[in-house]
Amino acid sequence: MNQHFLTIEQFNDLIRQWNGKQIKIVKHELDDFDETLMDLSAISYSKNGGTIDGYEPIYSLNLNGSGIIGTTINEYESLPSELYEIPLEDSAMYEYDGSRFIVSTSRGVYTIETIE
Repeated sequence: MNQHFLTIEQFNDLIRQWNGKQIKIVKHELDDFDETLMDLSAISYSKNGGTIDGYEPIYSLNLNGSGIIGTTINEYESLPSELYEIPLEDSAMYEYDGSRFIVSTSRGVYTIETIE
């Protein structure tokens, strides 16, 4: 597969085509790893105030829908809300290889793909 970097506008245009599909989100953030399965119903972005220590992001990608999150190997529970938030920053990189997105930030790497 041919992987290439995207602008935020290109990323937005492509990921919006996945509305109504089931997706898998894999998060590798700091020392945290989890996998979420979601029926994607909407995509939005938010601008927050951020914090001085940088823990709270200024921007967020909001994936909305019902789903489950892996708590341990092969153990899942319902998402606590119908919102999966990915913190974004100006230096975030967006990649697409034809079947999955990779969003890389200073805090972690998020892989988003459809489930066939």
